[in-house]
Amino acid sequence: MSAILFTHSYFLRFDPKQWKTGQPYAPLGTLYAAAVMRQEGYSVSLFDTMFAHNAAEVIPYIEKQQPEFFVIYDDGFNYLTKMCLTNMREAAFEMIAKAKQRGCTVIVSSSDSTDHFENYLTKGADFILIGEAELTLKELVHAIENNVTDFSGIQGLAYKHNDHVVKTVKRSVIKELDDLPIPAWDIVDITPYREMWMQHAGYFSMNMGTTRGCPFKCNWCAKPIYGNRYNSRSPENVIAELKMLKEKYQYDHIWFCDDIFGLKPGWVNRFADLVEKENLQLKFKIQARADLLLQENYIKDLARAGCDMIWMGAESGSQKILDAMDKGTTVEQIYTATKLIKKHGMKPCFFIQFGYPGETKEDIASTINMINTLLPYDMGISVSYPLPGTKFFENVQSQLKEKANWTDSDELMLMFHNTYKPEYYKKLHRYVHKNYRKHKAMQQAKDLLRKPGTLTLQTLKKALSFMYYTPATFIDERRLNKLAKE
Repeated sequence: MSAILFTHSYFLRFDPKQWKTGQPYAPLGTLYAAAVMRQEGYSVSLFDTMFAHNAAEVIPYIEKQQPEFFVIYDDGFNYLTKMCLTNMREAAFEMIAKAKQRGCTVIVSSSDSTDHFENYLTKGADFILIGEAELTLKELVHAIENNVTDFSGIQGLAYKHNDHVVKTVKRSVIKELDDLPIPAWDIVDITPYREMWMQHAGYFSMNMGTTRGCPFKCNWCAKPIYGNRYNSRSPENVIAELKMLKEKYQYDHIWFCDDIFGLKPGWVNRFADLVEKENLQLKFKIQARADLLLQENYIKDLARAGCDMIWMGAESGSQKILDAMDKGTTVEQIYTATKLIKKHGMKPCFFIQFGYPGETKEDIASTINMINTLLPYDMGISVSYPLPGTKFFENVQSQLKEKANWTDSDELMLMFHNTYKPEYYKKLHRYVHKNYRKHKAMQQAKDLLRKPGTLTLQTLKKALSFMYYTPATFIDERRLNKLAKE
């Protein structure tokens, strides 16, 4: 059967912020697609762009493998691929051109190509897979191999016919995730991932997905691949992959990259039982919502299974903004969930979003106060980013004529009109981080005074860092106030 060369369009070097962080995860969605096609009998290989310097590096892979099919299949589990960064888009276009020049049939599956399939077809792609794409890819390749010329019966597809773009009907998402094969981990070189993690974090983390989709309807969150449905692997299926990965790659840590982990009733309890039964000694991080983290039994089961870090979509400390986002959570729930997570020895972390339409100085102050009061273990701050297919995007679309995408994830440019100018929000991002670190240092100093027996060189350094962050935040606050008046 035909040979398929898989790749994806995320180049870590093109994203300076993430390159500096040095915590890369393998392209999980790509590995799932490769596993499905290998199960069908195809020869599969991977050009992993994660550590590549440029798109031209794909040429030797194509010329050596001489694949009939070149498939750019992005990792739909990674939030960075939803952002449609222009660096990555241009790299995808370049790889499309190089593969076409060498006689490949080019197929693309990504958030960006789902939203902008006409652009990708214009750049030379033969087919765009819309949404969740494993089954579409399988049907399409089978059809091409059987010399089918009419692809209109294949769901979830966009292509050109007689110079006209054809988009077929939407494909339903896969419900029985246990039917999917384990991702093709053997086709990716894990060594550079491990080395970069060890260098920057001192341990090695791998990624796994236990679910697909999210049933909640935050109006700024796009779900171009897995949609609003929520489907789950069984705990037994997940445990089997964990055991395999531990045996082959000796991970230290797992990131469960689901939009929401363990939403299905009883899932986490069963999972924790199996972790204990198999004596996995697991340590992992998850993503969740504040309103789902209020039941103590659920929190206990997470801790029992080995969860050490929970990233919560807090977004804002202003109820007005949470309601405007259709978030469906309350500020009170954020406070309660954070305290409950800490109570059971886990680390709460916040995703924070500034710049949502209608946000005022008072709303920003409420968010900063929430951060400084609750002192999460870590946080990720961004400004509101309009993703195609969302109500938020529709509301600001008319303002995106000059700029609709960031070049990389550190650009942090507000691309629509709001209370303050874009420069204000970039400075706000830096100020809030420094202010947070100041309060963390002050808390560390108080802890040392209460428990002097915990004094170490590291805790002392953290406590004394307030001497840097106090004047730094004062200076940044003055600059912010000046920008607010401009």
